[in-house]
Amino acid sequence: MPVWRFFNLLRLICKARARSLPLSICYEGAFPLAKIRLCAISGATVSREGEVMSTHIIVFDLDGTLADTSADLLAAANAAVQDMGFPAPLTHPQDALCAFRGGRAMLKLAHERLAQAGQALPEEDAFVDQGYPSLLTAYGADIARHTTVYPGALGAVHTLRAAGHATAICTNKPEALAVDLIAKLGVADLFDALVGADTLPTRKPDVAPYHETLRRAALARFGMALCDDPRQWPASCLIGDTVTDRETARAAGVPSILVGFGPEGADIARLKPDALLARYDDLPALIQNLLG
Repeated sequence: MPVWRFFNLLRLICKARARSLPLSICYEGAFPLAKIRLCAISGATVSREGEVMSTHIIVFDLDGTLADTSADLLAAANAAVQDMGFPAPLTHPQDALCAFRGGRAMLKLAHERLAQAGQALPEEDAFVDQGYPSLLTAYGADIARHTTVYPGALGAVHTLRAAGHATAICTNKPEALAVDLIAKLGVADLFDALVGADTLPTRKPDVAPYHETLRRAALARFGMALCDDPRQWPASCLIGDTVTDRETARAAGVPSILVGFGPEGADIARLKPDALLARYDDLPALIQNLLG
């Protein structure tokens, strides 16, 4: 390692220590040609050339945010209803918004539709409880037949990662299904962490899954073990498509960005997120404005 680089690194470490910032030094590559990064809670990254950059953790919801999964979700719900001996009541794209609210929401809508059609049904809760395992089985068996990544999403994620940021997924889809889906879509390598509905005992909008996503992403991307105080963690934000995502961001004290290209369109503005995303091409600049 050149002497000047060592002293530049030492100077930055002293500055971080003067600000009482916990830090670790991560070495990547073979010494002495190591790429050295200063992993401080401030989010400062020092490149091999000594350039100081701000690095953040950008967290995405999955369904309705990164990918349009609505057609496959509705197909699975209809299959579950048919397994119970009833006709399929849900249609795409008319019921896409309900699909993004989860499996149980779809089954409740199916129950309502069937009741309106005069079908003799069990009580709603029993109907949902009976159908939900079949829904998960049907969905897992054909998870990506119609699902597509939203236009520009992959390019935006690539741009964020090229800028040094970590990217991760925090979803209320069961973890195994989410992992399988991003693998089938060919995007698993673009995310440093994924936390699903059953990764922890709680799910969004509880803040615990979001915090766990940050911990895993920081360790995977920056080699950084986060301290116990979230106020000292790298800056982050949550990109989603529902009130659940907005409430999760509020609980974590981070900015929320809601997409305006889902089933709700511009009406998503009623949730008053910190920012609206009309198209993924705008995301890197939007994050720069929110997080710096």
